[in-house]
Amino acid sequence: MHQNEYTQNPSEAIQQYFSQASLPSQQETLGQIVVEILREGRSLNRKSLCTKLLRRLELAGSVEEEHHYHQLIGLLFDRQG
Repeated sequence: MHQNEYTQNPSEAIQQYFSQASLPSQQETLGQIVVEILREGRSLNRKSLCTKLLRRLELAGSVEEEHHYHQLIGLLFDRQG
């Protein structure tokens, strides 16, 4: 699989990702996920965020939750800048 190279360093990419989250609930969700990742002792990066979001999407209990996680995943892969 070919991966695109990014010119941003990981912390800049994550900061940009957070700044694109428009609704407070999106920011709250991202904050919860970041805390989970850090408490697990894992590195905070695009892969770890994506993994957590996909897991939450799998466990979503409603269409609204699914939509919420789809939006966050979409932000994660938005490469506009």
